[in-house]
Amino acid sequence: MKLLIMNGPNLNLLGQREKDIYGERSFDSYLQELKDMFPEVELDYFQSNVEGELINRIHEARGVYNGVILNAGGYTHTSVALADAIGGVQELVPVVEVHISCILAREEFRHISLIAPKCKGSVMGFGLDSYRLAILSFL
Repeated sequence: MKLLIMNGPNLNLLGQREKDIYGERSFDSYLQELKDMFPEVELDYFQSNVEGELINRIHEARGVYNGVILNAGGYTHTSVALADAIGGVQELVPVVEVHISCILAREEFRHISLIAPKCKGSVMGFGLDSYRLAILSFL
């Protein structure tokens, strides 16, 4: 099993920004914990603040990964292009949408996910543990 975890804009600042929402831990430290928890799964990681780079990486995942775990950050609510990219590969590489916070309990503009209809499923509101739950969905 080979999975790609992708984080979108501003998630490179985990552990540094809005700690009351996103916690105090960096994703890099949590990624090592995930790798230790799932030694049978090859986990790769990519983060970008650039929409086009995320789209390119989704396209490149075809035939390489068994699935993608995507926290699209703010692009969740705004990116038709990212939704189209997921839709274009969904038969070859399923995508699970992940959010650290529960987007339905936040500002109203965050309640709509443009990418969710193209994803295999969504996990939200469990902090960083949302990524672990997404991995489990592929096993």
